[in-house]
Amino acid sequence: MSIGTDGRIEVFEHFLGFNYTGGATMSATHDQGHLMTVASASGAITQTTDEPGGILTITLDTTDDTNCVVYTVCPFKPADGGCWMETRFKSTSTITSVAMWAGFQETVNTTTPVIPAEFATESFAYNSSIGGFAGVVWDPDATTDDWRYVGGVDTAPAWDADSDAARAYQAAVSDKFDVVRVEISPHGDVDIYLATKTGGLRLLKHKSAVVTPTDMIFPTLIIENRAAAVSGVLEVDYFNCGGFIDWTQ
Repeated sequence: MSIGTDGRIEVFEHFLGFNYTGGATMSATHDQGHLMTVASASGAITQTTDEPGGILTITLDTTDDTNCVVYTVCPFKPADGGCWMETRFKSTSTITSVAMWAGFQETVNTTTPVIPAEFATESFAYNSSIGGFAGVVWDPDATTDDWRYVGGVDTAPAWDADSDAARAYQAAVSDKFDVVRVEISPHGDVDIYLATKTGGLRLLKHKSAVVTPTDMIFPTLIIENRAAAVSGVLEVDYFNCGGFIDWTQ
């Protein structure tokens, strides 16, 4: 039971033009309004002004596996009342040269960011350093390119690890926005949504008890190079997320 009247915690970041930092050496942690970015190597962070509404542009260094994460510094705890994240983003790179992730993860490496789940042809590779996670991943190292839903705790997937079983049957398109929304209930249940190109958000997958609800978990958006000499570009239109105060403390 709440003991106050202001228990909802929300971030609405549309990158409209204040206090954005980055530049030629963005490998350190940088303030992006209500969010932070961490990159594993030098690159650039700017604002796109040839499209309306405020868009943050992240350009990676030209090295294979170089990446950058956008995230909230403070995590949410699903058990406090649930949490959610939603982001609209695109890559202007050759889409088969970059991987992308959007969702929640328990651990964010602030030196070398890590995508929670990646591909090797037909198999998922879960990163055991992440802890609990739930979201969608685009990885051209898969045999068939597609958005896929993933989730679980450490190396134990909550869903079938077969790459075809988790397909959204919706591919990323260069310079075209995707919208991802992930909702986690107070019990650790997960709903994952992906917007269609011609319509609104559609439910990709629902499953109970995907993550441990008492764990602290961060909303994240990641881009990563998938080839040498590639400089991946991620443009973020908005990044919204929220949760609730822990009234038991």
